[in-house]
Amino acid sequence: MCCVTVIQSQDGWRVDYYETDICAAKGSRVYISCIYTHPPGIDPSDIKDRFWFIKEKDGEPVDLKTDSEYSGRVKYECFSNSKSCYLTITDVRESDSAEYKFTFMTNQPGEKYTGSPGVTLSVTDSGLQVQVRRSDSTWLELTCHSSCVLSDRAEYEWSKNEEIIKRGSSLRVSSGSTDRYFCYLRGYWNQRSPAVYGPQRLSVSVSPSAVMLEGDSVTLTCSADANPAANYTWYKEHEDSPRASGQNFTITNFTAEHSGNYYCEAQNEMGRSNSTLLRITSSGKGGSTWSTTAIIVISVLLLIIIILAVPYIKWRMFPERPEQRPENDTQVRRKSSVWRPVRTFIIS
Repeated sequence: MCCVTVIQSQDGWRVDYYETDICAAKGSRVYISCIYTHPPGIDPSDIKDRFWFIKEKDGEPVDLKTDSEYSGRVKYECFSNSKSCYLTITDVRESDSAEYKFTFMTNQPGEKYTGSPGVTLSVTDSGLQVQVRRSDSTWLELTCHSSCVLSDRAEYEWSKNEEIIKRGSSLRVSSGSTDRYFCYLRGYWNQRSPAVYGPQRLSVSVSPSAVMLEGDSVTLTCSADANPAANYTWYKEHEDSPRASGQNFTITNFTAEHSGNYYCEAQNEMGRSNSTLLRITSSGKGGSTWSTTAIIVISVLLLIIIILAVPYIKWRMFPERPEQRPENDTQVRRKSSVWRPVRTFIIS
């Protein structure tokens, strides 16, 4: 492995990091390494301490091993003869994204050196994706790709229907396969790509109805479970030329000639599949404009007529009778003052 020179001081102190930028998948293991150099007059036994750090306290580096956030996840391996030192971080987290520096010091007061700038670690979801490329008419080339450049120690493995089948960054499969393939970081089953597979479980539907009046519009919809996403093509039974492309197929101004069986074909890079037949028929002449709008208008007019007619019908059936006025006081008095003869009977 070739190292990258980071810094060299004039008096012979030096730190070389193998990588200055590392991208790692969350949950994986990370290796950061360096070679350090000191002036010839210093004996290896004079090196009192050496460690990695990302923080400082009162201007002094804080040993990564003493950081509670890294407890049980950090390991050092340093070799005096080769003056090399390795940092291993297991189960890396997004919060581990930082600049890591190596420092070493001798037993002489104030005699120390830090390699700066250090190594920048970026931790993300693996971002693994499977790229599909057709190599010929019958074979496909699957390649495992990460959104970040992982360490050169990262290895990929492939799974077919949840069973491990191969190690490596690429896989060759036959076109039209109904199997599901995904890749993952070796040793980290949870760091996997989405599976790729051809169209499956096709379904077709129609709106508003499969029995149409002439002049109406009807929409056919096709859906499939597929990755990469499927493209759709519509056919009428016994016809070679497609009627439409896209997930939805709309027939406007439906006529009897449109009646028949329809199906969709779903296709992606992995393969293709056809849906079941969907039958559309005509129920005769008419149109959604008359059947909907006219009925509403007629209903409203009838309601208005009924509302206006009710008072008239009531008046004809139950006419009001004129009230009899009571006689006034003068008439009453006149009637009471009329002289009437009085007959007298004498009984002897």
